[in-house]
Amino acid sequence: MNFDEISKHLGNDAESLLGFKSPKIAKELIHVPGSDWVDRIFAPTDRSVPVLRSIQTLLGSGRLGGTGYVSILPVDQGIEHSAGASFAKNPIYFDGENIIKLAIEGGCNGVATTLGVLGSVARKYAHKIPFILKINHNELLTYPNKSEQILFATVKQAYDQGCVAIGATIYFGSADSGREIVEISKIFQMAHELGMATILWCYVRNNAFKKDKDYHVSADLTGQANHLGVTIQADIIKQKLPENNGGYNVLNQESSYGKTDKRIYSDLTSDHPIDLTRYQVANCYMGRAGLINSGGASGENDLQDAIKTAVINKRAGGMGLISGRKAFQKPMKEGVALLNAIQDVYLSKEITVA
Repeated sequence: MNFDEISKHLGNDAESLLGFKSPKIAKELIHVPGSDWVDRIFAPTDRSVPVLRSIQTLLGSGRLGGTGYVSILPVDQGIEHSAGASFAKNPIYFDGENIIKLAIEGGCNGVATTLGVLGSVARKYAHKIPFILKINHNELLTYPNKSEQILFATVKQAYDQGCVAIGATIYFGSADSGREIVEISKIFQMAHELGMATILWCYVRNNAFKKDKDYHVSADLTGQANHLGVTIQADIIKQKLPENNGGYNVLNQESSYGKTDKRIYSDLTSDHPIDLTRYQVANCYMGRAGLINSGGASGENDLQDAIKTAVINKRAGGMGLISGRKAFQKPMKEGVALLNAIQDVYLSKEITVA
């Protein structure tokens, strides 16, 4: 897909997204992804040589290999959202091998999925595409349902399966967040000791965050979640694309909550989606940890929505997209086309960081 086709898919948003030139946080202040990412960003850190090799393996694979950008297929919804709800639209994905096949055919840098899926095909595929073990999950059989990430695997199992990275979720803001922060911090240390990279799903989760808007996707709250994630040494941060701002301000109307500063909303962000996402990048140590935004649920305009999200992420200074349901909840050929369209945004020389 060339630049003109991408612009066409953006429709009425094309001019706003492709012509945006004045971010509140200047491009010169952030670390922009590039082919030298490991040498420039991670080589000076305390990461070991095996970790550097794992990160480079991930960045060097798939259609985006060597660009500094990533396209990852994540399929942990069989646990997170129930297998039936996730795979009823396309039952072939009850068989985890098809998840791996989709990631390979789709030209992804890596595939992030469960212990069971990776274990069922590890010897067949671990040398063909980078594996990322999603190590914890929120299961939905407990009644009533609750928001609590629990470990389903160990770091040693990820290592034995040949994984280049582990992925984990923390529900920042939830009643369980304290345990999860301590637990995953230790898990990430172990992963680094065994030479694997770390990817954190930095999700904000608390029913109190739903007010006049859903502030689970506010730039200020998700930005702080990112900052906490980088603090426990996540190499890559996965975050939902911001849709609004001012979560701290709204929550402080009812009771004292957190700490904020009015300059976040005047000097560091605007209402523009690229500015809101740039604030997420800023909270990733100005991009020293790569920001990958999630693709979200499948809907009626998946291709257009995926392209729009990719353009926003790239122009904001993000590192890529991690898109699952939009790809696997449709015939494999269409899923491959969607993943390739996302990658085409990052391959486009005309679409640059704002």
